Amino acid sequence: MLAERTVALAEHQALIERKDRELALREAQCAKLEFELARLAAGGQGRGHDRPAAALVRRDPQRRRGRPAGTAGTPARAGWRERGQAPIASPRRPRRQALPDSLRRVEHRHEPANTTCAHEGCGRAMVRIGEDVTERLDVVPAEFFVHRHVYGKWACRACQSLKQAPSVPEVIDGGLASSGLLAHTLISRYADHLPYYRQETINARSGVHTPRSTLAAWAGAAGAALQPLYEAHKRFVLDCRVLHADETPVALLEPGAGKTRRAYIWAYARSLHDAQPGVIYDFCRGRGAQYPTKFLAGDPRQGIAAWAGTLLTDRYQGYESVLDPRYHPGRTAAACVAHARRKFDELAKARTSVLADEAIVRWARIYEIEGALAHLEDDERQWQRQALAKPCWDELKAWLAHERRRVVDGGAAASAIDYTLNHWQALTRHLDDGAVAVDNNHLERQIKPWAMGRKAWMFVGSEQAGERAAIVMSLVQSAKLNGHDPHAYLRDVLQRLPTQLNSRIEELLPHRWVPATS
Repeated sequence: MLAERTVALAEHQALIERKDRELALREAQCAKLEFELARLAAGGQGRGHDRPAAALVRRDPQRRRGRPAGTAGTPARAGWRERGQAPIASPRRPRRQALPDSLRRVEHRHEPANTTCAHEGCGRAMVRIGEDVTERLDVVPAEFFVHRHVYGKWACRACQSLKQAPSVPEVIDGGLASSGLLAHTLISRYADHLPYYRQETINARSGVHTPRSTLAAWAGAAGAALQPLYEAHKRFVLDCRVLHADETPVALLEPGAGKTRRAYIWAYARSLHDAQPGVIYDFCRGRGAQYPTKFLAGDPRQGIAAWAGTLLTDRYQGYESVLDPRYHPGRTAAACVAHARRKFDELAKARTSVLADEAIVRWARIYEIEGALAHLEDDERQWQRQALAKPCWDELKAWLAHERRRVVDGGAAASAIDYTLNHWQALTRHLDDGAVAVDNNHLERQIKPWAMGRKAWMFVGSEQAGERAAIVMSLVQSAKLNGHDPHAYLRDVLQRLPTQLNSRIEELLPHRWVPATS
């Protein structure tokens, strides 16, 4: 009887333990669902809504008290040798900036009506001893004007011959729009995110009738003319050993169906630390791995070799075949640290885990070091990362492994820790290569104009329209990355493109462009 009771007691104890595990799992699942509901209730703030690193560090009172006064802000100083000794930048106060000297000035002179001293018993003439100057900014709305080309005809009465100057070449032969108006239309659409119907209304206020169908036709013709320059730009972007990659959805109108389907813009950019920046977009009908595989495979007809190097991405599964070492031995994967940190930031906002605050403070220390190394050369940055950042990463890994044993499987905290530990090698790739950025935020900032645009113009009218939009956006965003005014760049390029030799097309690339006229 005692043996039977011992067996029954053991079975009962095993049942209790199994029930406890099931209960813990259900509690973790409930907590995870509560976390997802809290994240959705916060307005869906995911990518692009992380808090600044400095704000996260300020949440750690121990760190604020432990920072000595006068600590240097560069890794070469002794204060940087100890973890957590970096200074925190004081919050910026907005102030009025000086108006650019390049703006046209219209002077208005103001002098007293009478310059005789008004004091009783004086009446002498006053002397001008100086002046006070104030400047107020004004604007003149966009002005439409007409280029009137007059081609004189010259005839020889003796031999009955006729001579006339050749017509000025334009992107659209025989069209109404000049290069300036084409550039204005493209910038309004792809930089200012104005749909064609809004541009039609704006132009009508100046007495110019430009139907939206005409504006769309102009933009399409300009995009087709820019195709050779886009191919040259693609060769430039892929001629680097560190590349950012990401994708974002856009709506594509299905012909004849009266509804839209989901298409994608794939974006590729040279490294954040590259001396010559550049970004290029590829419009595709889907999100499958075949699209980046085809884009990075190169094109022998265009002189574009297959790309090889380090690809910095999020952990979307579509990139696994692109980085498969069996088929692409020259490619290496790097992961975005911001995606790993973002999961803990969401936990902190939802207040569903006690370890979130400590995690984001540890991430903030890493980002502080990375921010101070941004101005260095690649070799120096790699050396400083090994000396300053690697100990923080080692401590983070040990802390995450310890905390993982304390959290329940299936919860949001376990998922955040597993994401970081499972992709540890790719997340720390930047420690071994100074040219690799710590995260993919650089490219996400270049994708943001697409997110803003699709809210304004809602959808792309056709696949061809999407491809030409990608051409224009690639050049516009790359011009902005290189510090150019996108309108001045496009206007000059569209004016020179009809007469530019194909062998010299690279002179018009954003990183090489020099205005034809001052």
